[in-house]
Amino acid sequence: MSHYEAPIREPLVLGDKSYHDITEDIAKPIEGAANKNWYIAFYISLVAMLWGFGCIFYTVGTGIGVWGLNKNIGWAWDITNFVWWVGIGHAGTLISAVLLLFRQKWRMAINRSAEAMTIFAVFQAGLFPIIHMGRPWNAYWVLPIPNQFGSLWVNFNSPLLWDVFAISTYLSVSLVFWWTGLLPDFAMIRDRAVKPFQKKIYSLLSFGWSGRAKDWQRFEEVSLVLAGLATPLVLSVHTIVSMDFATSINPGWHSTIFPPYFVAGAIFSGFAMVQTLLGIMRKVTNLEDYITRMHIEYMNIVIILTGGIVAVAYATEFFIAWYTGSPYENYTYLSVGAATGPYAWAFWSLITFNIITPQLLWFKKIRRSFIWTFIISIAINIGMWFERFDIIAIVLSKGHLPSTWWRFEPTFVDVGIFIGTIGFFFVLFLLYARTFPVIAQAEVKTILKSSGEFYKKRSEQGIPTKPAINLAGSEGTSDKNNKE
Repeated sequence: MSHYEAPIREPLVLGDKSYHDITEDIAKPIEGAANKNWYIAFYISLVAMLWGFGCIFYTVGTGIGVWGLNKNIGWAWDITNFVWWVGIGHAGTLISAVLLLFRQKWRMAINRSAEAMTIFAVFQAGLFPIIHMGRPWNAYWVLPIPNQFGSLWVNFNSPLLWDVFAISTYLSVSLVFWWTGLLPDFAMIRDRAVKPFQKKIYSLLSFGWSGRAKDWQRFEEVSLVLAGLATPLVLSVHTIVSMDFATSINPGWHSTIFPPYFVAGAIFSGFAMVQTLLGIMRKVTNLEDYITRMHIEYMNIVIILTGGIVAVAYATEFFIAWYTGSPYENYTYLSVGAATGPYAWAFWSLITFNIITPQLLWFKKIRRSFIWTFIISIAINIGMWFERFDIIAIVLSKGHLPSTWWRFEPTFVDVGIFIGTIGFFFVLFLLYARTFPVIAQAEVKTILKSSGEFYKKRSEQGIPTKPAINLAGSEGTSDKNNKE
């Protein structure tokens, strides 16, 4: 196979790896002790998370009045964070499902982290509507179930209800997709486990995976079916989130461009967050040989593409605001009033981070640099946060009546809850990196012979490579044969 491959392709697996080496490297973060980088990242995240939880308890105990909301801007900071987190969750399903359907080999080292990121990001997003209710213990009222008041059903016209349906569907499909992919890896850890308790836990998690051909056949079929189900979800979930705004009558919100523009923005910010996570994870789990410059470059190309779509959407909104001739439209979050008004700092942050900064990725040196990619990915996520903030705060601060004009200023509780969710997200991710295999070892083994550095060298020298016996599943068969 490697003889027919273009010679310019770089290997996706670095180092002279055999099948057994891959198993060892991927099992190491789970079986061995964590390194110093992991502990530093974990304790910083834990402090942020505890601070955020303190702010949440303070909000529930005292009331929503501790936030910076006011008579006109009734849901600002928290819906900004809600949409931001949902957007970040988008890249996971896209990388896994869409790239699986397109048979992209480079997804194999990063899809597991992206899927986990989706689930943890949706957890954070789901927190905000629940806290904002003020009475979180009544959160079940948003579910369409008859309750103690007789046959009182939920209001299906409510955007809050659309979000509940969108997010619960997205979370459940993503969770099943993620777990299905993990089965061969859980079986690998189970077969290597020495401690009886650990063996028992991973036996339960692996659902009796044995690595037979029948298991693999079903695994492939289910993965394709789930990928087919998840792909429309990538489009539908953020479209529904955009309709929270687009179905209103506020100037700047009732816009038909919102659904595609929100979806592109979500993929844009989601890929940026995956880049941030991979930059951290390469160091904390010592997996530099599997997450390579090639992976970073391919993802940066997707960021350039989706960033371009977002830039075109911004230009369209500027044009529409001017073309309508409406003074209200001209004041909205992507128009004259936004660029010169009291929120100009937030507007120019959005333009700088979302349009100007990603243009650096056109340069190959920057696109392939781990440090630059890490910095630009953080900048994009800051920019996408400002985009959501501008959409909400600027539009609501200047309504049709001057008597409703009001400024939004966040309090320390608003900021604390947001930082807490970032800490909570990283705590979950770092714990996951220590208990679950962060790379799909079975899938990486399937591409080793065509995309591994060791095999490329051998094929160039005309040395025949040994056939693969068993790519994954039970440790007993595959790795004994490959230790030779």
